[in-house]
Amino acid sequence: MNSFVFGKPDASTALIQLVDDHDLETLENEVKLIDKEFFLIALKVEDWNRDLSPWKAEPVFGKVGFGGEAEKTLAEVLGYCNDPSKSYYIGGYSLAGLFALWASYQTDIFSGVAAASPSIWFPGFDTYAECHEILTDKVYLSLGDREEKTRNPIMATVGDKIRNYHSFLERNGIKTILEWNEGNHFKDADIRTAKAFNWVLA
Repeated sequence: MNSFVFGKPDASTALIQLVDDHDLETLENEVKLIDKEFFLIALKVEDWNRDLSPWKAEPVFGKVGFGGEAEKTLAEVLGYCNDPSKSYYIGGYSLAGLFALWASYQTDIFSGVAAASPSIWFPGFDTYAECHEILTDKVYLSLGDREEKTRNPIMATVGDKIRNYHSFLERNGIKTILEWNEGNHFKDADIRTAKAFNWVLA
């Protein structure tokens, strides 16, 4: 993965974000909106559906399925988290937000997860989350208030699934919030992701 860095390299807080081409176009605006001093490493994902999905799944939209290679991606991510003097936080938007959540079940390296409009509709994630222990104690969740209003039957479950997941985290003692943003999935991804990082860093 190609990496792009923002902020202060000597900052004690390091943010990890998985991004695509669209994210890179708005990343400078996102970092301007993050309050705390930080060092952000943006890692560009080559194939979104393949590299960020925790297991294989059939296509949900279009004809492209999910390759289930998140484990390989996480191994690369952890190569950037090797400075013991830093606190690491992982975050992302959409499928990158789901990846960030899943990653926090695999390792305790992350002090918090900033999941903005995560693809929590992903088949099987809710069951997985209930059967495994999350290894961070701070999780930000958000969703656009029109995201569940879609004709796609699987993606339409996102509202109920994120409400249930938020309640599940609360019951298990995780510091968490579920924030609702105005609009559909494609509105203000940079602003929503900055809000997510600001909350976990507060």
